[in-house]
Amino acid sequence: MLEIVSTKDAPQAIGPYSQAICVNGMVFTSGQIGLTPKGDLVVGIEKQTRQVLNNLQAVLREANSGLNKVVKTTIFLSDMEYFAKVNEIYEEFFGEHKPARSTVAVKTLPKDALVEIECIALK
Repeated sequence: MLEIVSTKDAPQAIGPYSQAICVNGMVFTSGQIGLTPKGDLVVGIEKQTRQVLNNLQAVLREANSGLNKVVKTTIFLSDMEYFAKVNEIYEEFFGEHKPARSTVAVKTLPKDALVEIECIALK
């Protein structure tokens, strides 16, 4: 059975998609950018990365999951120069848990964000 996940603790979708979908014990999140739950984009790579990860935590929590159950992340960066700083903050949130991961540089992100992260987790 397919379950749509929605929480007010993360920004609402800015397009025709869900914050996450649960199916067969798995959670598939949409990409999160550094928007606050009110829809304001925070400034700077550090603040955006923290906001992105806080948003993912909120969506996962609503799906009865958490960062400790993430099996795969994909990080999209507007500039690979942000790689080291994003890694540093990412490690703060994930600690010893090290999901599989891909990181790619992209030309642009929605709202001209600097970073976007999506993940797949277990429930």
